[in-house]
Amino acid sequence: FEEGRLVAFIIGSLWDQEKLNQDALTLHKAHGTTVHIHVLAVHHTFRQQGKGFILMWRYLQYLHCLPYIRQAVLMCEEFLIPFYSKCGFKVLGPCAVTVGALTFTEMQYSVQGHAFMRRNSGW
Repeated sequence: FEEGRLVAFIIGSLWDQEKLNQDALTLHKAHGTTVHIHVLAVHHTFRQQGKGFILMWRYLQYLHCLPYIRQAVLMCEEFLIPFYSKCGFKVLGPCAVTVGALTFTEMQYSVQGHAFMRRNSGW
């Protein structure tokens, strides 16, 4: 929020598989160990100010505090790969999910290996 206005948000859900498929768009798997990031949105008047990067960084830090989460995955269009790479995501390859003629690249962020942070985070 900035001056009482919502300027950016993330929508995610739990997923119980390593990679995304068409069901990942509509299902939430309560006991999943993968976070599927559906949306990172920044209001158009606040873009190119680093707000999306900061919000994603904070979200990923929060995931490190959740002991059951092993990874975060997302699907994006090719032009967004450099942005998500800067956030720490790695390209997995073409995504199995398509929307009409649109195709996507699947990206992954590993949350494993941060037990010290989780244990001492105060969360």
